[in-house]
Parts: sequence; structure tokens; C-alpha cells
Amino acid sequence: MTLDSLWIVGPSRCGKTTRLVEQFCIWVQGANHSQDLFYTINSVESSKSFIPRRVFLHPNNPGVLMFAANSDNQRELNDKIMTSTQGKHPIRVKTPLGFFQDEVILYFPLLVKLLNLKAQFPVRLRPETEQELATKLWKNYLTDDILRRAGVNEYRLVRRILDLLQLAALSGTACEEIGNVLATALQQESNSHLEADFLADLLLEWRNWCLQRGFLSYGIITELYSQHLLPNPSYQQRLVQRYQAILADDVGDYPAIARNLFEVLLDQGVVGAFSYNPDGVVRLGLGADPKYVEGLAARCEVETLTQRHVKSLGDVLATPIIELITEPMTLLSLPDTVQSMETMSRALLLRQTAEMIVKAVKEKLVEPKDIVIIAPGLDAIARYSLVEILSKQNIFLHSLNDQRPLIASPIVRALLTLVALVYPGLGRWVDRDAVAEMLVVLSRGNLQREGEGKIDPVRAGIIADYCFVPHPDQPDLLAATAFDRWDRLGFAATTAYGDILQWIQEKRGRVVARLLPSPISLIYTAIEKFFLNGSILPYDQLAVLRELLETAQHYWEIDTRLRPQEIGKETELSQSTIAEFIQLLRRGTVSANPYPMRPLGLAANAVTLATIFQYRASRKSHKWHFWLDIGSPLWAKGGAATLFGANIFLRDRLGQPWTAEDETIAEHQRIKRILADLLARVSERLYLCHSELAVNGQEQLGPLLPLVNACVSVVNEAIEV
Repeated sequence: MTLDSLWIVGPSRCGKTTRLVEQFCIWVQGANHSQDLFYTINSVESSKSFIPRRVFLHPNNPGVLMFAANSDNQRELNDKIMTSTQGKHPIRVKTPLGFFQDEVILYFPLLVKLLNLKAQFPVRLRPETEQELATKLWKNYLTDDILRRAGVNEYRLVRRILDLLQLAALSGTACEEIGNVLATALQQESNSHLEADFLADLLLEWRNWCLQRGFLSYGIITELYSQHLLPNPSYQQRLVQRYQAILADDVGDYPAIARNLFEVLLDQGVVGAFSYNPDGVVRLGLGADPKYVEGLAARCEVETLTQRHVKSLGDVLATPIIELITEPMTLLSLPDTVQSMETMSRALLLRQTAEMIVKAVKEKLVEPKDIVIIAPGLDAIARYSLVEILSKQNIFLHSLNDQRPLIASPIVRALLTLVALVYPGLGRWVDRDAVAEMLVVLSRGNLQREGEGKIDPVRAGIIADYCFVPHPDQPDLLAATAFDRWDRLGFAATTAYGDILQWIQEKRGRVVARLLPSPISLIYTAIEKFFLNGSILPYDQLAVLRELLETAQHYWEIDTRLRPQEIGKETELSQSTIAEFIQLLRRGTVSANPYPMRPLGLAANAVTLATIFQYRASRKSHKWHFWLDIGSPLWAKGGAATLFGANIFLRDRLGQPWTAEDETIAEHQRIKRILADLLARVSERLYLCHSELAVNGQEQLGPLLPLVNACVSVVNEAIEV
């Protein structure tokens, strides 16, 4: 039997993605031209050279369905293909979830007909909005007794239940079958857990409630696609008309229903090329099902890549290091390329790690861009300490995929305080400290003319003490003259405060006259007035403002659909929605997720800081690695928490109970994958950074501790070349 599709398998950094791009070039330009585009891969172990049947693709619309495991890899794959083809072929690379979402929205009229839904444009729910709406819907069910039996608070329980819907959908399990799967999996559990039927009923009610209103969460989107859209013959026919080939990178991080999609296309004669790295699986426990997706290999010609294009420490260290972890009593010593850094406290460890980097950079042993600090988890103290020490030596630090809550931004807090001062009924969300911070932040952004100053924290505190009038319904700000010694504020601060006060009073008048369409327009006007009028904000602050506006727009769009405006009740509804919006942001559930910008100039030469999960997902590599908190037990978790119920929705063990023995085996396998993957991504030197005590003062005795005892300990005074 001739196999037309290609399955590329190999360890990290062996050229799998490059081989995929080469295959794309073969498809769109012909096999005779492929050698001009890429080097010949000489590290292939296969029965024969893979030459698929000729695929005729239109140059202006190649008809290739392309997938990447996550958004970072998506952009890199897109760039590689555009570079290799000189931009001659328009392409779109999608993540699996991104593709499902696009298809459900595109074919929503078909789903309306199939499911007899109300014809309305669908609205995608963000996770934080999904959480809030589900909490309100289930309020009467989540009693104190239920929370006590679940052993978690209301927020975490709601998140767990919603995750069950998404995990089931990703596995190809219908919402109606979740109860049966849970009943089988939890039958051996103690009575402290919630009944499977209870959880299933909540999810069915939530799913139906959302569909009636046109709301689509990720879980509902995935279920609609896997259970209704993909099996539909009409949709399958149109899918095959649109695509003649599939290209999928790192399929080990794809959900089970991705294989269902690929098989539908392969059954219709579409050719495919897939890459798979057994050690590179990152999202197991977060919806990925690598074992099930790996079954696609049986339908493909298997091409095994064995040699890495760039040398790494993993070539010689992977075997002994894994042996040290699996057999702790093994008497092995690691070479000088691996060294340990040991301290008593974590604070001292952070300082010595940063000082080691500073010394190495100053002695020109390595460039900052070639260094990464990897930790199982990163707290604010660690980030601040490393940034503070390195920045004083003019060394930049770049946090990989750093997502902080919007409320952590002073600009966002200032704007929320401003909203609470303008709209009535929000006085409980304003206090003296918030007003002082608002004055400082707004006056800094309002430097329109040369000579205008700003309100410093001391003057802002004085104004808040003497001019702020708390009130539950309408808090107020008095004129600066209400302070007996207002002349001591200075001309610049008094003028800036007067401008802010005048703006607030003007907007209050517009709210009373109902001339302000919504709080979104108020926030946008405030941004224009105080931050974009003569000021140039840095990129990170612009990203936060953009995310705030998008979040507000989304929130009011949901509110408009849920609560049709009634004559005479607009103000009441608006106040309630604004209060809920402020509470949502204050809980820290919304984070800024800016489109990644590639730094230029000095900022491009920066040390990278990342968690294990973030670094492995990015598929990056560096010359020097610093593994922080090597004694932490979190290394066995891979730096990411497993979703509740993730293991019982894996296709090879669907509904089977997850035992302590299963967890132990899974942890051992996860550690092996992490070590093999990370060692393949470091080429020159590895530092194992260990403190005997963790942040909470407990002794660190994690699974990687034997590595510290098997290598040479190094101090800052002696860095060997």
C-alpha cells in the first residue's frame, strides 16, 4: 500500500519544522525545486526517500491547512514559510482551537439549522466572563454544603466544572456523556466528592443556556465543532473543497479531536505532513492527547530524524542525568559543563544567580541574549530581584509571555477610580489611597505644554486628605482652595489638579444629561485626554490600555445581550454593570495579553526569564541555562498545573479512575520528557541553582536534587571558561 502522507518524528531541535516547510515547498513548487530551497536532510532513517504523489496547488491559494501547537509557534512557522517561498504563496497558520473557533463562527448558520437555535450572531465568551456568568447561573446550586464537600472555594469549583466541559469536548466526548464518564472514573472515590450526575446537570444547563443566547465559550465551541459540524457531510464536502493538503507541527500538543479532523481529510484523499516530538509534549494534562494523536502515524510514511543540527548538552548528558533521577543511588559525576550554585536562602540564591550573570556578561563569556533563567514557578519577588540587580548593570531582562492582571497597572487603577467618580452609585469603590494614586498617574500623562508639572505622591496625598469627600452614592472632589494652605501645593500641581477636577465635573454633567453613550466612551475619552494628548507611552502601557478597552467592550456587549434596555432603567442597569466590571478587574482575573513585539536595539540583547512550561512551549534554545529552584517539587509538575479531570478524558483510558500509582508513573515520565527537552535546548553551560529553604521556609527536597550532589559547586569568584 502506498502511503501519501508523511509522519516526521524526532527529538527536540532535529529539524522537524524545517522538514515540514520543505514539504510545503515541494507541494507548491514541485519536487525538482525543493533542493534549491533547503539543505538535504542527511539524518533521516526511513525505508526509502519519501516522494508523495504530485499535489497540484494553486499558487495564489495553495489550499494547505496549516497548524501550530500555540500562538508563538504559529507566528514562527508562518515566518519560516513566508521566507522560504519569498512570500509568493498566501498562507494562514492556525492553532487547533483557533481553527475550531473560526469554523464554528463561519458555519454558525448551519449549526443554527442543525440544532434549531435562535438565529443571532454568536458572541465568544472570554474565560473571565464565562466564569462570572456560570457562577451567577449556578448560584442556587453551589451551597455551602456543596463547597464543603468539594473542598475548594466557589471560584475554583466553577472553574473546575467548566474545565470538564472543555476537556470532554477536546476528547470528542459529548456533553450528554460527561456524567457517564465521571461516574465510571469517580466510582472508587470517597463520598467527599460531588456526584457525577450533579456536575453533568450543571454543565448541560450551562451549555443550553449559552446556546439560547448565542454565547460561545472555548468548551462550547469545541463541542459544536466535534459533535455537530465535523460529522456533517455538507461541511466535510466544503472542507475538502477548500483544502488539498494538511501541514501540522508538534502534533503531540494537539487534542484528540484534531486527529478526527485529520482523518476526515485523509479519508477524502487529502495529503498530510505531521511532525511529532515524544519529548516535546507540553500540554499533556491541559487538553492534549499525544498518545491518541500518535495513532495517525499508521496512516503515514514514517521519517525519523536522529541528528540535531546544533550541538547540545543533551547529546552527552541526557542519559546520565536521567539515570541519576531514576536511580538516585547511582554513583555518577557530571562534567564541568554542569555546575551547581547552592545557598541557604532563596533571596541569596536570586542575588548570586544575577551576580553570576553580570560577571559572565562583563567578562564577555556570553551575551545576555544567549542566557535563560528557567524556574518551575515565578513569583513577583523573584522577578523584581532579578530585574533590579541586572538593570543596575545595564542588562535587560525579558520575561517570556509575561501576563499580569490588568489591575496591577497603575493606569488601569486610575481609570477605574475616574469612572467611579463620574458615575453615581459607585462610591464604595473609591477610597483616599485610590484618589491619591489617580492624581499622580493622570497628572503624569497630562504634560501638554512645556513648564507644566505633575502632582507628586506627597501633594497627591495632601489633596486626597483635604479635598476628597467620601460618599456611597456620589463621592466628590473639592477645589484645591478647600485646603487652607493650598498655596503650598505649588502652581504646577494646583493647575494639574484643576484640569482633572474640571474634566470630572464636565463628564458628570454629560452623564446626567445622558449624553455619554457608555462607560467605554468615558474610558476612551480619558485615555485620549490624559495619556495620548502630547505624550508617548511605552509599548507595554499601550498594550494594557488596549486590553482594558477590549475587555470593557466585550463586557458591555455581553451585558447588552443579557439585559435588553428598558425605558427608565438605563441608569440603574449601567451602575450595576459598572460595579460588576470594576469587581471583575479587581479580582485580577483579566490579564493583559499583548501581541508579542520583537524588541530592537539594546532591548533585543536581553536575558530571558521563563517558567518551564513557557520555555518548552516557545521551543527556544540558549547557550547558557540557569535552572532556578532545582530542589523544588514543582519540577515534577512541569511548571503547569494539570486540569481537574484531564487524565480521565484521555482517549486510551476514557473514564478509567486515576490512581496514585498512575500519578507516580506519570510524574516519572514527565520528568524524563522535561529533562530530555531542556537539555536539547542548552548548548554550552548549565547551572543548577538550589537553595535549601524555599520562600515559605520549608526545606526543598524535589526529585532533581540528586543532580546538585553530582556536579561541581561554583561560586561567583571563580567562573571557569
